[in-house]
Amino acid sequence: MKKIQNEIMLITYSDSMGGNLKELYEVLDKHFQGIIGGVHILPFYPSSGDRGFAVINYDIVDPAFGDWDDIRKFSEKYYLMADFMINHVSIRSEEFKDYMKNGDSSPYREMFIHWNEFWPNGEPTEEELEALYRRKLQGPYKEFTRQDGKVVKLWNTFFEEQVDVNPWAQATKDYFKRNLEHLAQYVPLIRFDAFAYASKKPGTSCFFVEPEVWDVLDIGMEPLRAHGTEMLPEIHENYKVQLKMAEKGHWVYDFALPMLMLHGLMTGRTDRLIHWLKTCPRKQFTTLDTHDGIGVVDVAGLLDENEIDLVRERINQKLEVTQKYIQKPAGMVKMSGSKMKQYQLMSTYYSALDENEEAYMLARIVQLFAPGIPQVYYVGLLAGENDIESLKRIGEPRSINRHNYTRAEIEDRVKLPMLQRLYEIMRFRNTYPAFDGTIEIDEELENGKLGITWINQEYRTTLRADFRTKEYEITYLDHNKEGIVL
Repeated sequence: MKKIQNEIMLITYSDSMGGNLKELYEVLDKHFQGIIGGVHILPFYPSSGDRGFAVINYDIVDPAFGDWDDIRKFSEKYYLMADFMINHVSIRSEEFKDYMKNGDSSPYREMFIHWNEFWPNGEPTEEELEALYRRKLQGPYKEFTRQDGKVVKLWNTFFEEQVDVNPWAQATKDYFKRNLEHLAQYVPLIRFDAFAYASKKPGTSCFFVEPEVWDVLDIGMEPLRAHGTEMLPEIHENYKVQLKMAEKGHWVYDFALPMLMLHGLMTGRTDRLIHWLKTCPRKQFTTLDTHDGIGVVDVAGLLDENEIDLVRERINQKLEVTQKYIQKPAGMVKMSGSKMKQYQLMSTYYSALDENEEAYMLARIVQLFAPGIPQVYYVGLLAGENDIESLKRIGEPRSINRHNYTRAEIEDRVKLPMLQRLYEIMRFRNTYPAFDGTIEIDEELENGKLGITWINQEYRTTLRADFRTKEYEITYLDHNKEGIVL
């Protein structure tokens, strides 16, 4: 199993670049040698919904994708990341089915959070309900009828096929231990999906509740420590939450970078971006795009409301004609003590930049030079445009950025001169020693320009970019030559 390395990580579904894991491996082997060093394969287990995130069990790889031998083959060539849903399981899981069948005598009864038992008075007060950080317009619960005829109301944060778990229950701890120890045999890094929602406490937002959230983390980390496996928490919230995780030495995501980059490229300003590059965590995975949307709440405080609205309105305006095809609100969240807000924008990153090649190239290059390890979503790797036909067909807002590419489509896409140029720079990012050194952000440049330098002993590389003209220059030094322009 390959350990985590400072090389670009791809994030993809098992069947998004070809039809299964074998084809994905062949596509990467043929087209992306030296470009991709790590792979985050989104949930590849049997699942009942949410495109893999309603996991039925972690024991097997979904046969439609492949088997554990395929995962092992990936792990020998790439450093891998796999998902573990620390907040919920599928309602088709054996544990939940056992509870539905055997009721109060089930060994898994306490694994699930009974709404009426959670609240001291059986139901939340109006104030307690208002305080909740919600992902659905209604309350975060769902009613189920057990085999004995009793109707139980259980905590359900996200989708109909998922039910939340109580991390403090012994049955849950045993479930975590068994599954996490198994995954740790294949991957050096496990992502705790929906991590912040697992810390629930009456009278709070039930989202990243301290100190309880650190107890949940300890419970989840316990099975991993013996294997030396690391953890990346998936938290879409204000950047300050990421800073708290980083202070404790954990990997974090840079979910603020996507909006800051868009704002800079749309306005020709770099001051907001530079401020973040100087202060952001260094032990992080950077993103521009993901399998969900472009995060909005992550950047509050780094951009003001008017600056956020500028980006949001420009992207949303493009999708006005497709609103009738959307079956549910896109990227909405109930912030504690406030109205429903859009917290993710639905677009590919290439389309968010109006399919402007110069702007897209500059965005990717800045990501490659930003602090942390770049993670590139498969649609972004191919500079994919909004998949409007998929949105019309499925009605799921996120499908606009989840196009499944055939091998023939990939063959055509990778020939684009823009992408050929980008791949050349990605290979440089993976191999040039300066990126293992220290970073300097030029603070003396006029607003609109950006200068980033990486230094490691005799190695030095500098990116100079102009966000107004979208021009850039990359120089580097090696043993024999000076000032080589890439």
